[in-house]
Amino acid sequence: MKTDFRHSIIRLGVAALLCLCTTGEVEAKVKLPALIGDGMVLQREQPVRVWGSADAGETVEVKFVRVKAAKGVQPISLPTACKGSKLQKQYTVTANAEGQWSLTLPPLKAGGPYRLQVNDQVIDEILIGDVWLCSGQSNMELPVRRVTDLFADEVAAYENTQIRHIIIPKVYDFHAPQSDIRPTAWKPLTQENVMEFSALGYFFAKEMFGRNGGVPIGLINASWGGTPVEAWISEEGLKPFPQYLNEKRIYEDDAYCRKIKEVEGQNFYRWNRALYMADAGLHEATPWYAPAYDDTAWQKVEMFSTAWGNNGLNPIGGSHWLRKTVEVPAAWEGREATIRLGCIVDADSVYVNGTFVGTTGYQYPPRIYRIPAGVLKSGQNVVTVRIISNGGQPGFVPEKPYKIICGSEEVSLEGGWKYRLGAPMPKAPDMMFFCYKPVCLYNAMIAPLASWTVKGVIWYQGESNVARRNEYAPLLSAMIADWRKSFGNEELPFYIIELADFLHPSDTGGRQAWAELRRQQARVAEENRATRLVRNSDLGEWNDIHPLDKKTLGQRVVECIMESDNK
Repeated sequence: MKTDFRHSIIRLGVAALLCLCTTGEVEAKVKLPALIGDGMVLQREQPVRVWGSADAGETVEVKFVRVKAAKGVQPISLPTACKGSKLQKQYTVTANAEGQWSLTLPPLKAGGPYRLQVNDQVIDEILIGDVWLCSGQSNMELPVRRVTDLFADEVAAYENTQIRHIIIPKVYDFHAPQSDIRPTAWKPLTQENVMEFSALGYFFAKEMFGRNGGVPIGLINASWGGTPVEAWISEEGLKPFPQYLNEKRIYEDDAYCRKIKEVEGQNFYRWNRALYMADAGLHEATPWYAPAYDDTAWQKVEMFSTAWGNNGLNPIGGSHWLRKTVEVPAAWEGREATIRLGCIVDADSVYVNGTFVGTTGYQYPPRIYRIPAGVLKSGQNVVTVRIISNGGQPGFVPEKPYKIICGSEEVSLEGGWKYRLGAPMPKAPDMMFFCYKPVCLYNAMIAPLASWTVKGVIWYQGESNVARRNEYAPLLSAMIADWRKSFGNEELPFYIIELADFLHPSDTGGRQAWAELRRQQARVAEENRATRLVRNSDLGEWNDIHPLDKKTLGQRVVECIMESDNK
């Protein structure tokens, strides 16, 4: 009897617990957009919106208060941090019939940290400062880690938790403007986070912070490499360009897009499988990357020559093998080292004395690979590079570093190499980049930001529109008007980064095309109010579409902004 009673009590307890769990699951919780999170920066001296979702008719209580800086966080010491701010510390708002709610905080002076509490959710380490939307393609996206050849010491010596950076996740949508982005986070400028900061954004923020009295800075990085301007314009904004709207409609069918990617995956699988199976360098008894392999019969080539990797008229796709024997000092034996192989067209796998040390899948990133301790030996060492060409001329990009570095010493890898064709292949299958199509990035990466108050926009884009340069000025002007409408600010400042110089001096046609795109950019700056062009052409590198000197460029953006503010 006692046992039955005890079992009944247990069953009732379990049932009650299940009820509580079920109630918790169905009970709606106030939801905040991904932009609203710990460490966020709100725009100073302008009304700022806070918004979210809840049950229809639910009461949402919002508290916004100044708090003491957390341990290890640099406090804001601006003398005007809170003066003149009429801060109401508590607000109450009711969600509408669609479950949406919003409120507007009054303008605040620069300072912090603040805490935002929305019902039971707490957002900490909020700063009030200047918020900049940094957008465009790869030269805006390019992270700090890619420019350390020039700035490693400077980057390593600087931290500033009053500079914050948030990366908007790369997503596209062909259907409608989205209300939120995927989860992401604001990151302070610390050694832990700095390498993923936009390099241009980093140097801009560092310079602006120093010249603007220590006002906190927030960088919203909404950029995606290779994307054309029309991808960043709304459907409404593209109405004067029906060709692009018609192109967008092709991809509104999700099933069709999935099918494209499915077939594309099959094509790449078959191409790569055929390449692998046909490449003797991987399948002979002694692989071609082995130090003991006999390469005496291989062709001798100059590494930067275009004579190898083609049939005398057309380039050869597929795998190309190159080997070089180099002498290293006896003191290097057993020590860790670094191998630098500039940039390579298109992909590469690198071996040192038969040990695989690194691979890169496309041409632009610098090849910087670690050679583990114990791989190098006194005397002769063999470096092997397997290059994969997608169908264009394979090769090493000139005027880049090609060497092995150990401590303060280095051994050059330039000059003659041994060469042998691995597996000739037809051109690699084409790849569909949906993110290059009209409207899709506006819908997924800009529309969700439109409720955020920003100081201005820094725009670095245009490389992908050079082939259609004659229409760039009207497209970019349409985008500027479109974003100003979306953000509810007809005077939202735009700072357009001029395209950097690019292409070999002998490529007169290509250079003329780039120069014309720059003229189109200048035209936009002249014809649109509150829009400025930032000089950048002289900072280019003929052999790299991603020039490294983002520091000088960041300083020029600051100069341009300050000149505009003083007018």
